[in-house]
Amino acid sequence: MSRVHVVAAVIRRADGQVLLAQRSASQHQGGLWEFPGGKVEAGEAVEAALARELREELGIEVSASRPLITVSHDYPDKQVLLEVREVGAFTGEPHGAEGQPLAWVAPRDLTSYEFPQANRPIVAAARLPDQYLITPDDQDPGQLLRGIRQAVANGIGLIQLRAPDGYDPKYRDIAVDAVGLCAGKAQLMLKGPLEWLGDFPAAGWHLTAAQLRKYAAKGRPFPTSRWLAASCHNAEELALAEQMGVDFVTLSPVQATQTHPEATPLGWEQVQGLIAGFNQPVFVLGGVGPQQREQAWQAGAQGVAGIRAFWPHVE
Repeated sequence: MSRVHVVAAVIRRADGQVLLAQRSASQHQGGLWEFPGGKVEAGEAVEAALARELREELGIEVSASRPLITVSHDYPDKQVLLEVREVGAFTGEPHGAEGQPLAWVAPRDLTSYEFPQANRPIVAAARLPDQYLITPDDQDPGQLLRGIRQAVANGIGLIQLRAPDGYDPKYRDIAVDAVGLCAGKAQLMLKGPLEWLGDFPAAGWHLTAAQLRKYAAKGRPFPTSRWLAASCHNAEELALAEQMGVDFVTLSPVQATQTHPEATPLGWEQVQGLIAGFNQPVFVLGGVGPQQREQAWQAGAQGVAGIRAFWPHVE
Protein backbone atom coordinates (compact mmCIF):
# COMPACT_ATOMS: atom_id res chain seq x y z
CA MET A 1 0.00 0.00 0.00
CA SER A 2 1.59 3.29 -1.05
CA ARG A 3 1.60 6.20 1.36
CA VAL A 4 -0.68 9.09 0.35
CA HIS A 5 1.28 12.37 0.47
CA VAL A 6 -0.88 15.15 1.88
CA VAL A 7 -0.14 18.79 2.71
CA ALA A 8 -2.19 20.55 5.40
CA ALA A 9 -2.21 24.09 6.77
CA VAL A 10 -2.52 25.52 10.24
CA ILE A 11 -3.86 28.91 9.10
CA ARG A 12 -3.54 31.49 11.85
CA ARG A 13 -5.08 34.93 11.68
CA ALA A 14 -3.91 38.03 13.55
CA ASP A 15 -5.87 37.22 16.74
CA GLY A 16 -4.23 33.76 16.92
CA GLN A 17 -7.34 31.79 15.97
CA VAL A 18 -6.89 28.76 13.71
CA LEU A 19 -9.07 27.82 10.71
CA LEU A 20 -10.76 24.40 10.58
CA ALA A 21 -12.82 22.80 7.83
CA GLN A 22 -15.34 19.97 8.17
CA ARG A 23 -15.00 16.92 5.94
CA SER A 24 -18.05 15.98 3.88
CA ALA A 25 -19.92 12.82 4.85
CA SER A 26 -18.84 11.12 1.59
CA GLN A 27 -15.08 11.52 2.32
CA HIS A 28 -12.75 9.19 4.20
CA GLN A 29 -13.26 10.08 7.91
CA GLY A 30 -16.34 12.08 6.84
CA GLY A 31 -17.94 14.54 9.26
CA LEU A 32 -14.73 15.10 11.24
CA TRP A 33 -12.91 18.43 11.37
CA GLU A 34 -9.51 18.92 9.75
CA PHE A 35 -6.83 21.43 8.88
CA PRO A 36 -7.38 22.53 5.26
CA GLY A 37 -5.20 21.01 2.52
CA GLY A 38 -5.09 18.05 0.18
CA LYS A 39 -2.99 15.62 -1.86
CA VAL A 40 0.40 16.56 -3.22
CA GLU A 41 0.49 15.64 -6.90
CA ALA A 42 3.42 13.62 -8.33
CA GLY A 43 6.38 15.92 -8.90
CA GLU A 44 4.69 18.86 -7.15
CA ALA A 45 6.55 20.86 -4.48
CA VAL A 46 4.83 20.89 -1.08
CA GLU A 47 4.55 24.69 -0.97
CA ALA A 48 3.06 24.75 -4.48
CA ALA A 49 0.55 22.05 -3.50
CA LEU A 50 -0.42 24.03 -0.40
CA ALA A 51 -0.94 27.23 -2.41
CA ARG A 52 -3.05 25.35 -4.98
CA GLU A 53 -5.20 23.52 -2.42
CA LEU A 54 -5.93 26.64 -0.35
CA ARG A 55 -6.79 28.60 -3.49
CA GLU A 56 -9.23 25.86 -4.60
CA GLU A 57 -10.72 25.08 -1.17
CA LEU A 58 -10.79 28.49 0.51
CA GLY A 59 -10.22 31.11 -2.17
CA ILE A 60 -7.12 32.56 -0.46
CA GLU A 61 -3.55 33.21 -1.59
CA VAL A 62 -0.74 32.21 0.77
CA SER A 63 1.76 35.03 1.44
CA ALA A 64 3.94 33.31 4.05
CA SER A 65 4.24 29.77 5.41
CA ARG A 66 6.79 27.64 7.25
CA PRO A 67 7.15 23.97 8.24
CA LEU A 68 5.25 23.02 11.41
CA ILE A 69 5.21 19.20 11.75
CA THR A 70 5.33 16.07 9.59
CA VAL A 71 3.24 13.06 10.62
CA SER A 72 3.14 9.49 9.25
CA HIS A 73 -0.02 7.61 10.15
CA ASP A 74 -1.39 4.19 9.25
CA TYR A 75 -5.17 3.77 9.13
CA PRO A 76 -6.52 0.22 8.59
CA ASP A 77 -7.40 1.12 4.99
CA LYS A 78 -4.83 3.78 4.09
CA GLN A 79 -1.38 5.15 4.97
CA VAL A 80 -0.77 8.90 4.95
CA LEU A 81 2.23 11.22 5.15
CA LEU A 82 1.00 14.61 6.36
CA GLU A 83 3.30 17.57 5.82
CA VAL A 84 1.90 20.46 7.81
CA ARG A 85 2.81 24.11 7.28
CA GLU A 86 1.88 27.08 9.41
CA VAL A 87 0.36 29.86 7.31
CA GLY A 88 0.99 33.18 9.02
CA ALA A 89 -0.10 35.51 6.20
CA PHE A 90 -2.60 35.25 3.36
CA THR A 91 -4.77 37.46 1.19
CA GLY A 92 -8.49 37.02 0.61
CA GLU A 93 -11.29 36.01 2.95
CA PRO A 94 -11.47 32.23 3.53
CA HIS A 95 -14.77 30.66 2.52
CA GLY A 96 -15.87 27.09 1.89
CA ALA A 97 -15.43 27.15 -1.89
CA GLU A 98 -16.46 23.47 -2.06
CA GLY A 99 -19.42 23.94 0.30
CA GLN A 100 -17.52 22.78 3.38
CA PRO A 101 -18.32 24.40 6.78
CA LEU A 102 -15.45 26.45 8.27
CA ALA A 103 -14.71 27.55 11.83
CA TRP A 104 -12.17 29.92 13.39
CA VAL A 105 -11.13 28.36 16.69
CA ALA A 106 -8.95 29.56 19.59
CA PRO A 107 -5.98 27.16 19.99
CA ARG A 108 -7.06 26.19 23.52
CA ASP A 109 -10.48 25.12 22.16
CA LEU A 110 -9.12 22.81 19.43
CA THR A 111 -9.43 19.81 21.74
CA SER A 112 -13.23 20.26 21.72
CA TYR A 113 -13.37 19.29 18.02
CA GLU A 114 -13.27 15.75 16.65
CA PHE A 115 -10.40 15.15 14.19
CA PRO A 116 -9.11 12.13 12.26
CA GLN A 117 -6.60 10.19 14.40
CA ALA A 118 -3.64 11.35 12.28
CA ASN A 119 -4.40 14.95 13.27
CA ARG A 120 -3.74 14.55 17.00
CA PRO A 121 -0.07 15.65 16.82
CA ILE A 122 -1.09 18.57 14.56
CA VAL A 123 -3.59 19.74 17.17
CA ALA A 124 -0.78 19.67 19.75
CA ALA A 125 1.57 21.58 17.42
CA ALA A 126 -1.13 24.19 16.71
CA ARG A 127 -1.66 24.73 20.45
CA LEU A 128 2.03 24.94 21.41
CA PRO A 129 4.23 28.03 21.08
CA ASP A 130 7.65 27.91 19.37
CA GLN A 131 9.68 28.67 22.51
CA TYR A 132 9.93 26.64 25.73
CA LEU A 133 11.53 28.31 28.74
CA ILE A 134 13.27 26.10 31.32
CA THR A 135 14.01 27.83 34.62
CA PRO A 136 17.66 28.09 35.76
CA ASP A 137 18.86 26.31 38.90
CA ASP A 138 20.98 29.07 40.46
CA GLN A 139 18.06 31.25 41.61
CA ASP A 140 16.54 31.54 45.06
CA PRO A 141 12.75 31.11 45.25
CA GLY A 142 12.12 34.86 45.11
CA GLN A 143 14.32 35.30 42.02
CA LEU A 144 12.68 32.31 40.34
CA LEU A 145 9.17 33.63 40.84
CA ARG A 146 10.12 37.15 39.71
CA GLY A 147 11.69 35.68 36.59
CA ILE A 148 8.61 33.58 35.83
CA ARG A 149 6.35 36.62 36.33
CA GLN A 150 8.52 38.63 33.90
CA ALA A 151 8.69 35.78 31.36
CA VAL A 152 4.89 35.51 31.34
CA ALA A 153 4.63 39.30 30.93
CA ASN A 154 7.07 39.02 28.00
CA GLY A 155 4.68 36.59 26.27
CA ILE A 156 6.44 33.27 26.97
CA GLY A 157 3.62 30.70 26.76
CA LEU A 158 5.33 27.48 27.92
CA ILE A 159 7.50 27.24 31.04
CA GLN A 160 9.16 24.28 32.75
CA LEU A 161 9.89 24.64 36.46
CA ARG A 162 13.11 22.65 36.59
CA ALA A 163 13.92 20.40 39.55
CA PRO A 164 17.72 20.25 39.52
CA ASP A 165 18.30 19.00 43.07
CA GLY A 166 15.98 16.06 43.10
CA TYR A 167 12.50 16.42 44.47
CA ASP A 168 12.64 18.38 47.68
CA PRO A 169 9.70 20.00 49.51
CA LYS A 170 10.88 23.52 48.57
CA TYR A 171 10.18 22.69 44.92
CA ARG A 172 6.55 21.96 45.78
CA ASP A 173 6.18 25.32 47.53
CA ILE A 174 7.61 27.18 44.53
CA ALA A 175 5.39 25.12 42.20
CA VAL A 176 2.24 26.28 44.04
CA ASP A 177 3.22 29.93 43.48
CA ALA A 178 4.33 29.30 39.88
CA VAL A 179 0.96 27.71 39.04
CA GLY A 180 -0.70 30.90 40.25
CA LEU A 181 1.61 33.15 38.19
CA CYS A 182 0.96 31.15 35.00
CA ALA A 183 -2.81 30.66 35.42
CA GLY A 184 -4.64 31.66 32.26
CA LYS A 185 -1.49 33.12 30.68
CA ALA A 186 1.10 30.37 30.17
CA GLN A 187 1.26 26.57 30.38
CA LEU A 188 3.40 25.47 33.33
CA MET A 189 5.17 22.10 33.13
CA LEU A 190 6.35 20.58 36.43
CA LYS A 191 8.85 17.83 37.16
CA GLY A 192 8.92 15.38 40.02
CA PRO A 193 7.57 12.07 41.27
CA LEU A 194 4.32 10.98 39.63
CA GLU A 195 2.87 10.74 43.16
CA TRP A 196 2.63 14.56 43.04
CA LEU A 197 0.41 14.61 39.95
CA GLY A 198 -2.85 14.95 41.86
CA ASP A 199 -1.59 17.98 43.80
CA PHE A 200 -1.18 20.16 40.69
CA PRO A 201 -4.13 19.48 38.36
CA ALA A 202 -3.58 22.67 36.32
CA ALA A 203 0.03 21.84 35.49
CA GLY A 204 1.46 19.65 32.77
CA TRP A 205 4.21 17.14 33.59
CA HIS A 206 7.67 16.89 32.03
CA LEU A 207 9.24 13.46 32.56
CA THR A 208 12.96 12.87 32.86
CA ALA A 209 14.56 10.29 30.56
CA ALA A 210 14.85 8.00 33.61
CA GLN A 211 11.12 8.31 34.32
CA LEU A 212 10.39 7.63 30.66
CA ARG A 213 12.36 4.38 30.81
CA LYS A 214 10.62 3.39 34.04
CA TYR A 215 7.02 4.20 33.13
CA ALA A 216 6.67 4.13 29.31
CA ALA A 217 5.25 0.61 29.18
CA LYS A 218 2.40 1.66 31.50
CA GLY A 219 1.18 4.35 29.10
CA ARG A 220 -0.03 7.85 29.93
CA PRO A 221 -0.36 8.49 33.68
CA PHE A 222 -3.28 10.91 33.13
CA PRO A 223 -5.84 11.84 30.43
CA THR A 224 -5.04 13.74 27.22
CA SER A 225 -6.65 16.88 28.65
CA ARG A 226 -3.34 17.52 30.45
CA TRP A 227 0.03 18.14 28.78
CA LEU A 228 2.62 15.36 29.06
CA ALA A 229 6.21 15.89 27.86
CA ALA A 230 9.53 14.08 28.17
CA SER A 231 13.27 14.70 27.85
CA CYS A 232 14.83 12.64 25.03
CA HIS A 233 18.39 12.28 23.77
CA ASN A 234 18.27 9.45 21.21
CA ALA A 235 16.02 7.28 19.03
CA GLU A 236 15.37 4.77 21.84
CA GLU A 237 13.98 7.46 24.16
CA LEU A 238 11.89 8.97 21.36
CA ALA A 239 10.36 5.51 20.77
CA LEU A 240 9.54 5.24 24.48
CA ALA A 241 7.96 8.71 24.41
CA GLU A 242 5.78 7.63 21.48
CA GLN A 243 4.85 4.42 23.32
CA MET A 244 3.82 6.44 26.38
CA GLY A 245 1.70 8.81 24.32
CA VAL A 246 3.45 12.07 25.27
CA ASP A 247 2.28 15.31 23.65
CA PHE A 248 5.76 16.73 22.97
CA VAL A 249 9.43 16.24 23.83
CA THR A 250 12.68 18.08 24.18
CA LEU A 251 15.57 16.63 22.15
CA SER A 252 19.07 17.45 23.34
CA PRO A 253 21.84 18.43 23.19
CA VAL A 254 21.89 19.89 19.69
CA GLN A 255 25.18 21.67 20.30
CA ALA A 256 27.77 21.74 23.10
CA THR A 257 26.62 23.54 26.24
CA GLN A 258 28.31 24.96 29.33
CA THR A 259 25.82 23.23 31.63
CA HIS A 260 26.50 19.72 30.21
CA PRO A 261 30.03 19.81 28.76
CA GLU A 262 30.32 16.01 29.00
CA ALA A 263 27.33 15.35 26.70
CA THR A 264 28.11 14.59 23.04
CA PRO A 265 26.17 17.01 20.83
CA LEU A 266 23.78 15.47 18.29
CA GLY A 267 24.37 18.13 15.63
CA TRP A 268 21.66 19.50 13.32
CA GLU A 269 21.87 16.68 10.76
CA GLN A 270 21.24 13.95 13.35
CA VAL A 271 18.51 16.05 15.00
CA GLN A 272 16.71 16.33 11.65
CA GLY A 273 16.92 12.56 11.12
CA LEU A 274 15.59 11.80 14.61
CA ILE A 275 12.68 14.24 14.25
CA ALA A 276 11.78 12.75 10.85
CA GLY A 277 11.06 9.41 12.54
CA PHE A 278 8.97 10.90 15.36
CA ASN A 279 5.30 11.92 15.14
CA GLN A 280 4.96 14.49 17.93
CA PRO A 281 6.16 18.10 18.34
CA VAL A 282 9.84 18.41 19.28
CA PHE A 283 11.60 21.32 20.97
CA VAL A 284 15.34 21.25 20.32
CA LEU A 285 17.51 22.05 23.32
CA GLY A 286 21.18 22.58 24.05
CA GLY A 287 23.25 25.47 22.71
CA VAL A 288 20.26 27.03 20.96
CA GLY A 289 18.30 30.23 21.49
CA PRO A 290 15.64 32.33 19.77
CA GLN A 291 18.04 33.07 16.91
CA GLN A 292 18.07 29.33 15.99
CA ARG A 293 14.28 29.15 15.70
CA GLU A 294 14.27 29.25 11.89
CA GLN A 295 16.92 26.51 11.74
CA ALA A 296 14.87 24.43 14.17
CA TRP A 297 11.76 24.78 11.98
CA GLN A 298 13.67 23.70 8.90
CA ALA A 299 14.90 20.63 10.83
CA GLY A 300 11.27 19.69 11.54
CA ALA A 301 11.09 20.98 15.12
CA GLN A 302 8.25 22.81 16.83
CA GLY A 303 10.76 25.34 18.12
CA VAL A 304 13.58 25.91 20.56
CA ALA A 305 13.90 25.31 24.30
CA GLY A 306 16.47 26.72 26.64
CA ILE A 307 17.44 28.19 29.96
CA ARG A 308 19.79 31.17 29.71
CA ALA A 309 18.79 32.25 26.20
CA PHE A 310 15.19 32.73 27.34
CA TRP A 311 15.45 33.70 31.01
CA PRO A 312 14.53 37.37 31.48
CA HIS A 313 16.96 39.74 33.16
CA VAL A 314 15.32 40.62 36.46
CA GLU A 315 16.83 42.95 39.08
